[in-house]
Amino acid sequence: MRRSEDLGRPRSQPKIGVQYNRSAFGQFAENVARVMGTARFLIIQTILVLLWVGANIVFISLQWDKYPFILLNLMFSIQAAYAAPLILLAHNRQESRDREQAQVDRNVATRTQNDAEFLAREIASLQLALANVVTSDELREQLDQLSEQIAKLNKN
Repeated sequence: MRRSEDLGRPRSQPKIGVQYNRSAFGQFAENVARVMGTARFLIIQTILVLLWVGANIVFISLQWDKYPFILLNLMFSIQAAYAAPLILLAHNRQESRDREQAQVDRNVATRTQNDAEFLAREIASLQLALANVVTSDELREQLDQLSEQIAKLNKN
């Protein structure tokens, strides 16, 4: 095995003659997962199953699927065979979006922290600069003292 081979990825993607839009198919999978994950779907499916079983038990002349309800079980198997991969695909797409959003959030947090540190340094430098600035009271006192000294010198 060569060192450059990545064991986490298949060597080559098999080419299937069917072309499809991955994004559109992924959105379809997300829509299926979104619908199948609701209480409404479960209630509708339960009502349909009860109608199916009830019709096959009560109406003897309409029994298209007798007691062990093999056709109903077959339909559930088909539903599960398609639902599971679609739900997994939707989950993987959501996981990818979550990873991308987490990276964006980390970048924003880093920029925010850098900006906050920069602002803290700027505020500290302004505080140091303002510590050496003469206040108006200090300036007034100095001017009063100078005025008194000048007045004393003029008297002499």
